[in-house]
Amino acid sequence: MKHESALVIGGGGVAGIAWATGVLAGLAAAGTDVTDADFLLGTSAGSAVAAQITSGVELSVLFRAQVDPAFQKAELKPREGALAEVFAFGEQVDADVSDPVERLRRMGAMALAADTVAESERRAVVEARLPSHDWPQRDLHVVAIDATTGGTRVFDRASGVGLVDAVTASCAIPGVWPAVTIGGARYIDGGIRSFTNLDLAAGHARTVVIAPMPDPVLDADAASIAAAGGLIEVITPDEAALAAFGADPLSPDSRTPAGQAGFAQGAAASQQVAALWITGPAS
Repeated sequence: MKHESALVIGGGGVAGIAWATGVLAGLAAAGTDVTDADFLLGTSAGSAVAAQITSGVELSVLFRAQVDPAFQKAELKPREGALAEVFAFGEQVDADVSDPVERLRRMGAMALAADTVAESERRAVVEARLPSHDWPQRDLHVVAIDATTGGTRVFDRASGVGLVDAVTASCAIPGVWPAVTIGGARYIDGGIRSFTNLDLAAGHARTVVIAPMPDPVLDADAASIAAAGGLIEVITPDEAALAAFGADPLSPDSRTPAGQAGFAQGAAASQQVAALWITGPAS
């Protein structure tokens, strides 16, 4: 096994950030803190959450920043219907293309042609989300996609790329936010490959997955980890959380209800997660 424990946090917009933070806070409040994982993998919204929980700021403070309007950071509100257009485009690409890399290239081409806010404006928003702008000493990995080649890029502290740029790239939903320029390449949201990219976290003894959005490959990836002898627990939004997300998970208004729903769900799942995280076998 690569590491003893892994925490994987997937994409899901600002609602997903709030919900995932709430789940983590609820788990911890009930006695099961999984933020001490040896290995952390974040995709899109999950990259922001993973960067936040490795920043040294207390989880309760991070949770408050999601659910208390007095502490919430300013967020850009995307054009109405923008996210639905992305999903519709993705469905058409899925129907037309079978090669997964070509699919990512087409999503990248759409992103590069889209009319969005300036890169600098979007980067400032992501920068404000992160309590620390330096990579932690923790084993943190952030997933993005090269918009031109369709290649998968996993950033970490050894990659030579700043944390803010890495997280901004991972959160660059094509057609909604601008592709991010890093070292002469342009990058888009890692969630275009998979909302969790769980396959990139294979090989750990214990894995907890927090997945705000439905991921078509999540069940297969989780089954593969289990078949290899790893213990795994997956947390997805319950009915109350889905209702809290509302029609637009990119809306800043979703943060308070999504975060509160996540906290309740995390607290309820604590005992089940503890069976894996705290008392499960080491290998």
